[in-house]
Amino acid sequence: MLAPFQYREYRLLIAAVSISIFAEGMWTVVMALQVIALADDPSALSLVASCLAVAMLAFILVGGIVADRVSQRAIIIVVQSVNVAAVAAVSALGALGDLQLWHMAAAAAILGAATAFFFPAYSAYLPRILPPGQLLAANGVEGAIRPTLQQALGPAAAGMLVGATFPWLGATTVAALFAIGLALLAAMRPGPRAPSPGTRPHPLADLRDGFRFVVRTRWLLWTLLFASMWVLAALGPIDVLLPFITRDRFPHGELMYGFVLGAFGIGSALGALAVSSRPLPRRYLTVMMVMWGAGSLPLAIVGATNSFPVMAAALFVVGLADGVGVVIWGTLLQRRVPTAMLGRVSSLDFFVSLAFMPVSVALAGPLSKIVPVELIFAVAGLVPAVLAGVALAAARMRSDEIAHPLN
Repeated sequence: MLAPFQYREYRLLIAAVSISIFAEGMWTVVMALQVIALADDPSALSLVASCLAVAMLAFILVGGIVADRVSQRAIIIVVQSVNVAAVAAVSALGALGDLQLWHMAAAAAILGAATAFFFPAYSAYLPRILPPGQLLAANGVEGAIRPTLQQALGPAAAGMLVGATFPWLGATTVAALFAIGLALLAAMRPGPRAPSPGTRPHPLADLRDGFRFVVRTRWLLWTLLFASMWVLAALGPIDVLLPFITRDRFPHGELMYGFVLGAFGIGSALGALAVSSRPLPRRYLTVMMVMWGAGSLPLAIVGATNSFPVMAAALFVVGLADGVGVVIWGTLLQRRVPTAMLGRVSSLDFFVSLAFMPVSVALAGPLSKIVPVELIFAVAGLVPAVLAGVALAAARMRSDEIAHPLN
């Protein structure tokens, strides 16, 4: 797992990404607690989260086309600059006492749009700076760092900071961390020049080719369909309802919210480390789908328990399974998708996987007023387990992984 660190560009990239991931983890809690401070209503948090999701989806396909046409390094630097500006504006307005709910919604939309450009560029950039044999290790490093910092240390730090001070001070910290990441990204050497526009087909033709590749690749298509249904069932309850569950059931709710997200993050990190420290499983598609499907079952416990250790343990298991699946998935994209269309396929992956994200987060708050949260989380845990089995059978994944060994 340490082999990718011999490359200077990777060291700078992963350092900047690590700092930014920690900042994003803090922002998850800062945003939720700041919205609650402005409007103590789950519907308000649903609104802000929906703005982020809608903007992300609106630009993700454009981000994939751009990632295959221009310098991925330049895209990542611009994205980081936008992140700094958006969060700094929230911090300044909060410090002046002028922050309003629509400001939070606008900042969420800007950050969502920036994310839409980042992920395709990052996915396409890694194979350009690392040899194929080190991609699993690099994905394992990122798969361990992301949950540890974004879902564990970042939220925990933000919960303690905001709980002891003010939400706007948390935003100030996030903006400063983004600025440090920007400085590291700027130190990376420019890569090869992008092809001139005259040598490339029309952007819509690029998008069409990527779409055709996804539709004709059964394992890819059915995995994306599964992911979209998982998002619809589970993401809204986790993002919108979990802060209110921890506040209502436990003392020091802000701190406990950060810690239960931290349990999920620690599980994800351990899952990523476990799968990337060994050769890719021979039954890589089966392992991925079983982990994602069966690993979602403990979400039913999250909605039902009043015990913090039990809730944390349940989210740890969900995170562990998710970490294994995400590392395998990222490696499959980089190994089985042609490099020339990796940005477009990554953006389509992101788009299809999160197509129902705005719907899920928009419905979670209002739905919780008429349906018990216990039932909402039970559905979130059971539906993915059933859908994973459907995807395995429909895409004939067991035959596909034998026909296309990657070790």
